[in-house]
Amino acid sequence: MPRTKSYTKETLADSAMELFWTRGYTATSLDDLVNATGVSRHGIYSDFGGKHALFLSCLDHYRATIVTPALGQVEAPSANLDAIAAYFYEQIGRAEAIGLPGPGCLFANTMTELAPRDDEVRVRVKTHNDRLRGAFLNALQHAASNRSDVDLEIMAETIVIFAQGLWSASRVTEDAGALRTSVRQFLTLISGRIKND
Repeated sequence: MPRTKSYTKETLADSAMELFWTRGYTATSLDDLVNATGVSRHGIYSDFGGKHALFLSCLDHYRATIVTPALGQVEAPSANLDAIAAYFYEQIGRAEAIGLPGPGCLFANTMTELAPRDDEVRVRVKTHNDRLRGAFLNALQHAASNRSDVDLEIMAETIVIFAQGLWSASRVTEDAGALRTSVRQFLTLISGRIKND
């Protein structure tokens, strides 16, 4: 009689995601994954087909468990600049609670490590960035509802680039206050562009 698994694909992806998030794809070996998840090589290959497929599943798991809850307020119909600010501040608070320097954002990390040379990863990173852009655009449209002459799509793209830089900076700083100050200054510029341009 076959032995019952002591894990599910979701719990395996959750444990592996944490390892990829903190170490990166290249620095994480299959042995590291076995040790961190408690799942054998056979189990990983049986359920995912190998390290790369498991990593892709981890990106999907990260999107569902980390990105979706975090972006909810920015994607809401009533979102505005306050929602964008809250998104950044809550994510900085999360990183601070874990301990800075922190792991940053798994997608931001992956964008520089793997996406330039891996088509499957690049598609997932693009989908993530498109979602961020759409969420920020949603909030900007509400914030600038009485303006038709401001290019909100360019501003939304600029916020995406700022976000990726902020999460990269969170990997090398212990100062959450500096991250919050950067958000405050950046959003002041965005607000001024909407109101005064």
